[in-house]
Amino acid sequence: MFSKDRWQEIFETIKKNRLRTFLSGFTVALGIFIFIVLFGFGNGLKNSFGKFFLDDATNTLWLFGGKTSKPYKGFKADRRIEFENSDLTDIGQNFAFYLESITPRITRGARARYKNNSDNYSTRAVGPSHQIVEKTIMMKGRYINQADVKDATKNIVIGRMVAKDLFKDEDPMGKYVELGSSAFKVVGVFQDEGGDREERLIYMPYTTRQVLEKNNDKISQIIVSFRPEIGHAGALAFEKQLRLFMKNKKAIDPTDENGIYIRNVADQLKKNQQFAAVLQLIVTFVGIGTLIAGIIGISNIMVFVVKERTKELGIRKALGATPKSVINMILHESIFITTISGFVGMIGGIILLKSIGEELKDFFILNPYIESSTAVFSTFLLILFGAIAGYIPAKRAASIKPIVALRDE
Repeated sequence: MFSKDRWQEIFETIKKNRLRTFLSGFTVALGIFIFIVLFGFGNGLKNSFGKFFLDDATNTLWLFGGKTSKPYKGFKADRRIEFENSDLTDIGQNFAFYLESITPRITRGARARYKNNSDNYSTRAVGPSHQIVEKTIMMKGRYINQADVKDATKNIVIGRMVAKDLFKDEDPMGKYVELGSSAFKVVGVFQDEGGDREERLIYMPYTTRQVLEKNNDKISQIIVSFRPEIGHAGALAFEKQLRLFMKNKKAIDPTDENGIYIRNVADQLKKNQQFAAVLQLIVTFVGIGTLIAGIIGISNIMVFVVKERTKELGIRKALGATPKSVINMILHESIFITTISGFVGMIGGIILLKSIGEELKDFFILNPYIESSTAVFSTFLLILFGAIAGYIPAKRAASIKPIVALRDE
């Protein structure tokens, strides 16, 4: 029940004991502030790992050729392993159960020129399914298609930054760009969530690049997408079978770790998510420790406060105050200070997290945040323990006889 006199008394007590009140409130605010910031940093770590992996498709295996470290089947060690077009066909035929799509990738540097504008860019010679792998978003026109691959057309798809650099305000669609000594027609403009670096790329059919390079059939990398429904265990099984198949095809010793490298994005993602989860758990425990330290601090302060006011409480009881009214007075004061300070710390922590954004991305903390429900729950938890911290010494003080309290020094 609301009591105007009670609240006036609480404010008078706070006014008379400003330093004590400040220290009590500061302990509470600091505890919840540190907890929210640390918990938000944990979420920021998860965001950083997510952005690193989720910019591209995660159900992929990336095959890279290396150098053998062991002799095998008449071949010497230190042999360079290269992929060819036939590898695409063989993988497709032998792993149809796992396969969703497959694309080669050949990366080269080139100087691109349009009229008086020119710059150096990386070109990627790819197949149509590469768009899915890179999650490429078309802004204008189309991506490389199967007809481009079949006919080895001189069509290219340029990134948003390439269009901005070379064409300025001019529409690049249908225009011709010189790459080295050849002219290529722009059939599409793309953007990428990976940012400016990814948008300074130029895509062309992989068969066109092979024609330009003396009509060979060499491939730098092979990117295989597997069906997501096979799950993590299926992805590991696919990786193992694909590795053995390619080693057998390329006459590589099965125990040679250097002939072929396979990057399993799904496996890397899971391991890094587990690592991020462990980090967040550690950070959360540190935050909980901070909250506990805050609760202990409140308890110590409240014990001191009640001890300091023992004589006052004795006078109140001598004048007819009941133990319940004494407890309620101290409890209301404790809850009031804890609530105000707790929400100040909570709001301060949330504001700080919102202001950080990408400022700490170099430390792998990206857009840290805390869910409102978690922030409010932790604040109420601190308020609850603050009330308990006030109740225990208040109950003990209320049980002291007035004559004993009045003799307290």
